[in-house]
Amino acid sequence: MLRRDAMVFYVIVALLGTLIPNFTFYLSVQHLPAGIMSILISTVPMMAFPLALLLGIDRFSVLRIMGLLLGLLGVALIALPGGSLPQPAMAAFLPIALIGPLFYAMEATYVARWGTAGLDAVQAMFGASVIGAVICLPVALASGQFFNPFAADWTRSEWALVTSSSVHAVVYAAYVWLAARAGSVFAAQCSYLVTATGVFWAMLLLGERFSPWVWLALVVMLSGVALVQPRKRAEAPASV
Repeated sequence: MLRRDAMVFYVIVALLGTLIPNFTFYLSVQHLPAGIMSILISTVPMMAFPLALLLGIDRFSVLRIMGLLLGLLGVALIALPGGSLPQPAMAAFLPIALIGPLFYAMEATYVARWGTAGLDAVQAMFGASVIGAVICLPVALASGQFFNPFAADWTRSEWALVTSSSVHAVVYAAYVWLAARAGSVFAAQCSYLVTATGVFWAMLLLGERFSPWVWLALVVMLSGVALVQPRKRAEAPASV
């Protein structure tokens, strides 16, 4: 759909949910272990709650504030000098790694507050993906990173990228639908799965091992997520 409200939705979701967080993610993952990145993803619901509170679509709760504080404590444990990270200098990239979760939380809050402009989940993500590709094209060309699928020699890497992108499209569409139906804080609970599977695959595929401080940070942050529980809404869900 090319209505004005739909175009605004496409641009906002492309920026908040893909372009900006992906840029900061790929930048920080060059310097931080994959398992640490997966743990930091669990901050999404803790960031979504104060945003929802500011917009008046959630209610104040002491338990949820405690959850936010636990999230901050978890990040502090990871940043602890000489405790969690293989190299202390890596701590400088933690703020960059947290930009992605912040923008994911902003996207979820936007969808929960204003809906999807009458689009279903597939229409919403298709439009946002097209707009995102258009915005990225000049950057890819200028930086020499444009990938031409018709001129490339397809190997397992290229096929893995296509498979990953296809799965991502389906899962992301489901996430946008869930955020519109159940609210940003509830949808952000998927960070439990992201964190758990991210740590698991980092250990299995990359051979990463973590200090006791990292495991403590994981427990603390997931406890914080548990306290930032989905709200009980009396209002009708946003239209999709």
